[in-house]
Amino acid sequence: MDTRKMHVIDKHVIRLEDPFSDGDLILALGGGGEGTIGRLRGRQVVALDLRPGELEEAPDGPIKIIGDATDLPFLDEAFDAAAAFFFLMYVPSEKKQQVFAEVHRVLRPDGKLHVWDVSIPPKGADDEKELFVIPLRIELPGGTVDTGYGTQWEGRVQDLSSIRSLAEAAGFSVVDESIDGDSFHTVFQKHG
Repeated sequence: MDTRKMHVIDKHVIRLEDPFSDGDLILALGGGGEGTIGRLRGRQVVALDLRPGELEEAPDGPIKIIGDATDLPFLDEAFDAAAAFFFLMYVPSEKKQQVFAEVHRVLRPDGKLHVWDVSIPPKGADDEKELFVIPLRIELPGGTVDTGYGTQWEGRVQDLSSIRSLAEAAGFSVVDESIDGDSFHTVFQKHG
């Protein structure tokens, strides 16, 4: 892809402390690629991704499932926790509410959803950039991953407020959040 077609923001450093508990069964939405959540908790993680190639790329450890986050292939209340690590940026705006509804359905009462993501501003009418890109350095307890995530810019506008509104409409409440420039980490809880 022609880099002139990319809107690249400043590199972000995510210091990823492990927020999960021993014994939790964790759903990692978009868990392929770098497999960040799988790196943290290995076999406690079910990594879900639409693209088989992304799951093949991910490090060994988690259970890998091909699936759609708008129609999760799991029973109600199957997971203790869920994570969306720079996943929502890939979900078209009109499908995000269904993702939150599905995660709410598969989480057990008091289960937590961790969302790490980035604010994506509206694309200017005259802007010829096609992709929105965030370069990342992910500092994990066991090492560092340098990567970047890029998505089609059109139709992907989001910010912390819009994500919070979608989660609350699905029945979640905010229990913690932090903001670092354009990126954020929010913890939502399903009340039972």
